[in-house]
Amino acid sequence: MCFLFELLTIPWFGVSALTTENPTQTALMRQRIREAENGDKLLTIKQHWIPLSRIPRHVINAVVVAEDGTFWEHGGFDWYEFQKSLEKNWEKKRAVRGASTITQQLAKNLYLSTSKDPIRKLQEWIITVLLEHHLDKNRILEIYLNVIEWGRGIFGIEAAAQTYYGRPAGSLSLEQAMRLAAVIPSPLKHKPTDNSRWMLFRRNVVAQRMQGRKYFEAGQEPDEDETEQPQTKENQSSQPQTEPQPVDTGKAMPDGRQVPVDDSLRDRRSSRRDAMPTDLRSRRDSTDIDRGLQ
Repeated sequence: MCFLFELLTIPWFGVSALTTENPTQTALMRQRIREAENGDKLLTIKQHWIPLSRIPRHVINAVVVAEDGTFWEHGGFDWYEFQKSLEKNWEKKRAVRGASTITQQLAKNLYLSTSKDPIRKLQEWIITVLLEHHLDKNRILEIYLNVIEWGRGIFGIEAAAQTYYGRPAGSLSLEQAMRLAAVIPSPLKHKPTDNSRWMLFRRNVVAQRMQGRKYFEAGQEPDEDETEQPQTKENQSSQPQTEPQPVDTGKAMPDGRQVPVDDSLRDRRSSRRDAMPTDLRSRRDSTDIDRGLQ
């Protein structure tokens, strides 16, 4: 009975409205507000919606290579990463590696919670299918960049850019874009203005992936010394962290156009393809990888 009730909470018909309507307060925002209230604290949500057309391409590229390398190609799930995640987590006997795509993250942020309950995960999968069915990739990415968490009460790329760097998202530099993308997996523990070992390692992972895909524009090079300091107390850099360094999963993506890929990336993509089931492999082979931003 409980399982059936949970299925009824899925927005079976609500997702289609996102084709033309922007979401307001998301499930994750409401969760953070409740958590703050339970601790007798006040949380103010900072979010400013901007269209995808006003977000620089290097910001989009940084986020996609950091979070979901095959975003433009898959139908909502990265089965290769899913398989590798299962193998790694089985080996370590605990959850040490995730495989959620941008669409799955969006489903969780919009409608669910951060719980790891199996039923919640099933809901996430169903909503992911609905999102991919009703929305095109550009719209999914636009919503994602406007609602994901980038710190305490900070949601969306515009609020993050203003909070950490005192400028609109449209003016973010390449270095700032890579740093913002680097902290998406752990926005409450790390700030893009930090210079901890964890932060710098993650930033370099994003830079290497972008460089491998030739995403740096002519005359545009990352500047590791570009570390603007925040302007307010809540934005101050924290002390260096001691968490274990993350692992580069080596995801790759086409940026809406055919781009040269170095040999190591080509070999990795080939091995990924060989690991797929035959029916999925044939479907991906027929995928138009030029579906990116026009």
